[in-house]
Amino acid sequence: MMAISAEPSSSLSFTSSSNLSNGSINHNLCSSSGSEALVPSLEVMGLNKLSSSLEQLLVDSSCDYSDAEIVVEGTTVGVHRCILAARSGFFHDLFKKDKGGVSEKGSKPKYSMKDLLPYGNVGYEAFMVFLSYVYTGKHKPSPTEVSTCVDDICPHDSCRPAINFVVELMYASSIFKMPELVSLFQRRLLNFVGKALVEDVIPILVVAFHCQLSQLHAQCIDRVVRSDLELVSLEKELPHEVAEEIKLLRSKHQCIVEDNTESVDPLREKRIRRIHKALDSDDVELVKLLLTESDITLDDANALHYAAAYCDPKVVNEVLGLGLADVNLRNSRGYTVLHIAAMRKEPSIIVSLLTKGACASELTSDGQSAVSICRRLTRPKDYHVKMEQGQETNKDRICIDVLEREMRRNPMAPDASMSSQTMADDFHMRLLYLENRVAFARLFFPSEAKLAMDIAHAETTSEFARLSMSKSSNGNLREVDLNETPIVQRKRLFSRMEALMKTVEMGRRYFPHCSEVLDKFMEDDLPEMLYLETGTPEEQKIKRMRFVELKEDVQNAFDKDKAEFNRVVLSSSSSSSSLKLRESVKQKTRKLLQGL
Repeated sequence: MMAISAEPSSSLSFTSSSNLSNGSINHNLCSSSGSEALVPSLEVMGLNKLSSSLEQLLVDSSCDYSDAEIVVEGTTVGVHRCILAARSGFFHDLFKKDKGGVSEKGSKPKYSMKDLLPYGNVGYEAFMVFLSYVYTGKHKPSPTEVSTCVDDICPHDSCRPAINFVVELMYASSIFKMPELVSLFQRRLLNFVGKALVEDVIPILVVAFHCQLSQLHAQCIDRVVRSDLELVSLEKELPHEVAEEIKLLRSKHQCIVEDNTESVDPLREKRIRRIHKALDSDDVELVKLLLTESDITLDDANALHYAAAYCDPKVVNEVLGLGLADVNLRNSRGYTVLHIAAMRKEPSIIVSLLTKGACASELTSDGQSAVSICRRLTRPKDYHVKMEQGQETNKDRICIDVLEREMRRNPMAPDASMSSQTMADDFHMRLLYLENRVAFARLFFPSEAKLAMDIAHAETTSEFARLSMSKSSNGNLREVDLNETPIVQRKRLFSRMEALMKTVEMGRRYFPHCSEVLDKFMEDDLPEMLYLETGTPEEQKIKRMRFVELKEDVQNAFDKDKAEFNRVVLSSSSSSSSLKLRESVKQKTRKLLQGL
């Protein structure tokens, strides 16, 4: 009796159920009916040889005996109708009806993958993995260039390229009627559901719906119902029936679990939807009219988030041009507009947001920046593709390059390549750096630092550490409140980190030369300056001399900032079109500088 064992990460193999050990094999070989005992082994050898021979039809270009062609992503794949028809009911029916078009040579029927699929997509690499199984009975490992992302730290166990590749294989297996592969890939997708981000569960749910995979469908629905994924995302990205099912289950769940959540205002929701529909119609003038007719603002409607996710780039530019939306606003899930643009991977939108002041160093609740989001969504095949001269540069590469340059421009920004786990490990060190930087800024130029903190609304967080030149300067970061849960502590520390980063950003904007001096100090001198009283007398003398030099550098930098600011004030005094907020900041800074 023959048994076929299938492992997700290995090929399907044919083994004899009677030969379970070397001992049993030797026993059978030495038995009186040795010739009969050799039959299973001969069958296995024959099947392996047949598998290898058929594989040559796919991998060896000199063995082109194909009698039909299938075009996948612009690449023509030669296939053998007798093999496909024998292994797949779909291809049996297709070739029997002979619906293939005739090629230019008139010798082989040609089919387009797009015409064969009623829904979904199957790329070239996924189709070749599928064909390999059809020809050989073995499941090949997934090619890394299309089943992994370009984030080196990612384990690739639940990133979007890994999910998308298995989704493509599922479409091929289901539509082309290969039930054993459907079972295999459903197990893989079930494994993704619990680990992936909820937005990455959406393509799994879509394939489960189209391929009628009830178990997978049920688990995906349960994950999405319990998530905080916005209703607008469900309506935009899911089939209507699925979105309605989720809305119904959510309403039932909210009725059962009375957690005193705020009731939804139907009129407010209606007005927000009108704004979204106007954006869908590329009618920003209508958006302006709707804003005047109600008390709903662009930020209330998350209009920039919506436009960055679903609208034409020119609409995003027009909404930004209104000057009425906060470009760094976070939605209910904690994503900024730049995070959403990174998910879409549209370079023009990313550049527009950065030009208007979007902060590339803003992090999601799980520690991801915009560039790390882009990396987790980008396949190596797309990132490393070689472009012909005059050909448009790959959008995936452009998005990552633009965001990386923006992160490098701000040396204080978190490392975009860090995963969530790495971010957690390094979090206290980064927070300590920020605490030290702000504390030394307050030490060297307290009035300017206070102004930067006021502009950044940093007073809303815990009082910043007043670092002394002692070994205990970082002790406060390790204090633990036993009554504080890990989630509350994480939110508090992220809030503190965000305020510190905004403080530094404001300092860079209004006191650039002072900030440059401080950057160099933090990079070169900080470790020694923390301990002025340690070392030999000669070493202590050198440290104090360096500290005096640093104070002189700070004063010179401050003089430059003051001179440049005065020039800006004089050149702009004749203009009456400046925004009120900007004028208010200038007035505050002018008074401060005059007082110093």
